[in-house]
Amino acid sequence: MKKLFAMLLAMAMMLSLFACSNNNPTSSQGATGSEAPSQGTEESAAPSQSGEENPGAAETDPDKIDDNPTSADGTYEIAMITDVGDLKDKSFNEGTWNGVKLYAAANSKTYKYYRPANGNDATDEDRYAAYVAAIKSGAKVIVAPGFLQAGAMRKAAVEYPEVNFVFIDGFPLTERDSEDDPGEVLANVAGIAFQEEQCGYLAGYAIVKEGFTKLGFSGGGGGTNPACCRYGYGYVQGANAAAAEMGVNVEVRYTWQYGSNYSASPELQAMMQGWYTNGTEIVFAAGGSIFNSITAAAAANDGYVVGVDVDQSGQSDTVVTSAMKGLEQSVNFGLDKHFGDKWADIGGTATSLGAKDDAVGLPTATWSMEEFSVADYEKLLAGIKDGSVSVDADYDNLEQSYSNLTLTVE
Repeated sequence: MKKLFAMLLAMAMMLSLFACSNNNPTSSQGATGSEAPSQGTEESAAPSQSGEENPGAAETDPDKIDDNPTSADGTYEIAMITDVGDLKDKSFNEGTWNGVKLYAAANSKTYKYYRPANGNDATDEDRYAAYVAAIKSGAKVIVAPGFLQAGAMRKAAVEYPEVNFVFIDGFPLTERDSEDDPGEVLANVAGIAFQEEQCGYLAGYAIVKEGFTKLGFSGGGGGTNPACCRYGYGYVQGANAAAAEMGVNVEVRYTWQYGSNYSASPELQAMMQGWYTNGTEIVFAAGGSIFNSITAAAAANDGYVVGVDVDQSGQSDTVVTSAMKGLEQSVNFGLDKHFGDKWADIGGTATSLGAKDDAVGLPTATWSMEEFSVADYEKLLAGIKDGSVSVDADYDNLEQSYSNLTLTVE
């Protein structure tokens, strides 16, 4: 399985396909506006499938696999429920969708995506309606990215125990959302998360080794998204470790302001403008389309950016590198368990993919670093894999004292 992950991650890096839970680098949190959005019903959801009707059944480039073909009998074995935002977001939704398409093309499976009604303002009921529409259209397994899916997924999983749910960036669910009486763990839900602290660490370490000493972090979700929190904490740890090795001191400005809904905004751009004007050299944009606000401010001030989740180098010349996680790998992992009759291995449990699974990393083929070499990166990554480099995942420890780093939380 590790070899499979390594192969897929390498492919993803080359294709620049990866992006923080609930992300979007192009507009509100996941939209490029290039597809007709589906609204959580069979009729309004844009159909997509693979199999005999799909001429790209052996295709390895997801961009060449049709997003919207139709199946011969009108049913779809695999469904995806989008996270906040649209499908083609060059980020979290799209990375997950690419995994669905690649798996379906390789295994002749039909598939379809559903975007819950009301877009970024979707409620649990909107998401639940999308789950029901998918199941009525024949879905036997549903892939859903983003922690906001939990409430609707719980309701659907209880009502449709014969359907399996791959919860990307998720966790095991119980029958009820109650600490006093949670009920049984749902065996038809597989929570697959990532060790984002590790790829955040890689990014923070790399840019300090590259020579940056005045860093920033701007996160999505208002500090409530565990994935974004892990990214930020890992980033700070990596920056401090590199600074300690070099005998230098670094500064990090850290904020969740204006990122709660993962959307670009004039307010965030103005804030970042102030940061760059006052000396910040590079900012980790960890929260969907807030990337747009940060890259705009960076471009206007000769500043730089670290991308998130996917390789975002193709979206702005300001991107030095990206902290990536294997969205495609996680989808392949979950679907392979479902269709390989091995669901019991992951159903009702928490899976966390990291360096040991070759599921986190930096895009060495596209980064613009010169001082930090690929050999340096591979050595560091190997240290995280074998445990000789320790990365703490408990982001409640963020505001500790660091040996070579001054952290300012705004």
